[in-house]
Amino acid sequence: MSQVMRPGKRFIVSSVSSDAHMWNLVFLQLLLEEHGAEVNNLGACVPDELIIDECLSTRPDALILSTVNGHGHLDGLRLIRKIRSEPALEDLRVVIGGKLGVRGAENIVYAEELALNGFDAVFEAGSGIERFEEFLGALESGPSRARPALAPVGAAA
Repeated sequence: MSQVMRPGKRFIVSSVSSDAHMWNLVFLQLLLEEHGAEVNNLGACVPDELIIDECLSTRPDALILSTVNGHGHLDGLRLIRKIRSEPALEDLRVVIGGKLGVRGAENIVYAEELALNGFDAVFEAGSGIERFEEFLGALESGPSRARPALAPVGAAA
């Protein structure tokens, strides 16, 4: 990771409700823990309400959503709208990444809509881990998403 996080950052890692894949969540958990973060991995096929309840009760520094099944844009859009409708979560940093759709390289078309609806960053599967690490480094700059959000990121720079 280009910038090491201070120990004590807290993250919730989860899939979206229709995604049964787990290996991506384990990878993210291990990556974050290697850098001193505390991770609550909710697992696969997590209902929206459970994700929101966990965010409300634990108040993480960020919610990291990962999707592999190609429905990330659908589930993610629904979930971020619910999250942003909760006044207590309006400052929560939320990112989504992985296979956002089933259109291959064209999945990048979903990034803008997801960002406009409240995601702080969007990472399409082909963009690599470096931009996600940049996002993690930016968490050191402030406690909330009140700062200018990172632009959505796609497969190409």
